[in-house]
Amino acid sequence: MQAENDTTRRLEALIQAGVTLASELSLPAVLQKITDLACDVADARYGALGVVGADGKIGEFITHGVSEEERARIGHLPEGHGILGVLIDETQPLRLRRIQDHPKSYGFPANHPSMTSFLGVPIEVRGHVFGNLYLTEKIGEDEFTEDDERAVVTLATQAGIAIENARLYTAATGNQLRLAAVNQVTEAILEGRPTTEVLRLIARYARELVGADLSTIATPEPDGVHLSICVAEGAEADRLDGVRFPMEGSLSAEVVGSGRAIMIEDVSEAASPDQPVVRLGTIGPAMLVPLGVKGNAFGTLAVGNVLGRASFTSDDLALVRMFASQAGVALEYARVRAELERVAIVEDRERIAKELHDGVVQSLFAVGMALQATESMADDTPEVRKRLVSAVEDIDGAIRDLRNYIFALRPGELADWQLIRILREVAADLGDSAGITIEVEIDPRAAARLASKAFDIIQSAREALSNAVRHSGATRISLTLTEQDDVATLDISDDGRGFDTSVPSSGHGLSNLRARAEAIGGSITITSGAAGTTVRIAVQL
Repeated sequence: MQAENDTTRRLEALIQAGVTLASELSLPAVLQKITDLACDVADARYGALGVVGADGKIGEFITHGVSEEERARIGHLPEGHGILGVLIDETQPLRLRRIQDHPKSYGFPANHPSMTSFLGVPIEVRGHVFGNLYLTEKIGEDEFTEDDERAVVTLATQAGIAIENARLYTAATGNQLRLAAVNQVTEAILEGRPTTEVLRLIARYARELVGADLSTIATPEPDGVHLSICVAEGAEADRLDGVRFPMEGSLSAEVVGSGRAIMIEDVSEAASPDQPVVRLGTIGPAMLVPLGVKGNAFGTLAVGNVLGRASFTSDDLALVRMFASQAGVALEYARVRAELERVAIVEDRERIAKELHDGVVQSLFAVGMALQATESMADDTPEVRKRLVSAVEDIDGAIRDLRNYIFALRPGELADWQLIRILREVAADLGDSAGITIEVEIDPRAAARLASKAFDIIQSAREALSNAVRHSGATRISLTLTEQDDVATLDISDDGRGFDTSVPSSGHGLSNLRARAEAIGGSITITSGAAGTTVRIAVQL
């Protein structure tokens, strides 16, 4: 009679378990209920469900019968060694009277509850092992029975169906959230919001999609050896936002270079110690996906959880990777649109520059030539001749200014930021006009990092070289551009006549140089003496 009652109770428990599992769609809740129901069906004091990750190790461990305080005292979650690893490798039910008697038993860590009897059953979803149920300490008996094993195997079958349903629901919900997030990012781009604000939206939604504690976006810097975290959202974000770090040993650099996503259990074990997230010491599980389009990644989107929280799943990785891909398409659209707008502006400026050069400049040049011819006829009237000479000089000055404006209107010359080429051309032109060879030495790294300030650098070099050519009487002039400790330095030196730098200049050359240096956040130093003059412009990068 007792056996019949146990069978009836077990059957009712399994029917109720099926109903209970079918009514739940949240995957974390389903996993916890499966663990609880398994213990109830088999009369086990302790139970756990170990979710097997893509690397064959336990990535998530749901328990029954162990309090949060006890779990905290036990420490690191099991990875799948010993008896737990047997089920992962063999994917067959395993029933033991004494765990300690099995040849692969490793024993238990400190502060772990005492356990003797054991029953393990795999859970399959669509023909693949999702994880394993681990039950210990049969209540009132020395070991689990064959009936216990059959009941838990039946429950595992129901669990596989419930897990698949929950995963499908999670995927559908995730897709809805992902589409909503992409729509928000797209709207921000169409509204013309700053790129940093758009990237911050992407980081925020990525974190929310998988319930992560932290998300960051890192992009390579122009020097080619560093990355910087342009945005950070969530836990410890204030300690990461804007941080610059080496590419070498960086997971972000690996993702950008390979275009492949990475999922890791603990960043401190997978990245070099000088990486910003590792230095935090609080982040464990993490995922990094490329941010870009058509295999061309311009950065990485990373999400992470604090130590002690569950690892991410392959479903989480797929969701974030898909979101990053779609966000990358939106960002690429914004880049192409901005490039088209820039091209339209360039074409318009080229047209205006051409009209100025072919029309206004040529007209002024003709007027100047006519005035010079008139000057030769005014030998008997010194006052008239003086005024004509002054007028010609004014016209020359106007032509020079117009040519400078035309240069500014023609960003096509700087569109590829060939700062080195243009500086060499400026030096060659001025040197040829004065019959002097101007020596040029430029550090390519400095030129690359000054790309956004190229126009002001070129105009400053032109002004300083022109002053040296016209006023110094030098036999040697040099231009150098170097970079050290994040400071770019432009030096124009000559061996000509020096001047007293304490006496205010009557011209506009030096004041123009100072104004340009200040405009790009730099400083100017002018030293002059018997050995010549050096104009130094230093710019903090």
